[in-house]
Amino acid sequence: MSPESSESSRTGNRRPNNVRTPRSGLERRTIENASLDDVDQILLEELSIDARVPNNALAAKAGIAPSTCLARIRALRERGVIRGFHADIDPALAGRPLQAMVAVRIQPTARNRLNSFLGHLSELPGVLNVFLLGGAYDFFVHVAAPDSVALNTFVVEHLSSIPDVALTETNLIFQHARSPRFG
Repeated sequence: MSPESSESSRTGNRRPNNVRTPRSGLERRTIENASLDDVDQILLEELSIDARVPNNALAAKAGIAPSTCLARIRALRERGVIRGFHADIDPALAGRPLQAMVAVRIQPTARNRLNSFLGHLSELPGVLNVFLLGGAYDFFVHVAAPDSVALNTFVVEHLSSIPDVALTETNLIFQHARSPRFG
């Protein structure tokens, strides 16, 4: 049995007490940095490589008993260290081969709405990731689109047409490599 299936059935969708959930559904850490020991680090690294690894194999790699492994995974989820288990989907093979990183600068008068705008951006069609930044831009929006017409439509309709948006800059992504490990 994989850690995600056994843990999700036991813990449900509970949120840890130290994670605030804004109305947008986005999680934001508000207190305490998680202190992790060597076993926790091994578990996180192995799960980042393959979140479907069977519990007994994961326990063997960490040098702990399977029951201890389940308890450790449960504790990491309850503390918010492990936020979930996800499928890594290839956008090109899913019909959206054109990816871009759209830099967005917000009007100075809209600075008090950055968090709500972050939630809005994350729910737009084709958005894979949204990053709230410090620097020249306020957001990077990682999008995947079927073609350049759809990408243009996304930028014009969902970003440039919003009065709070001062500037957008679209950068095409030619290649992407995901780090195979956490840590």
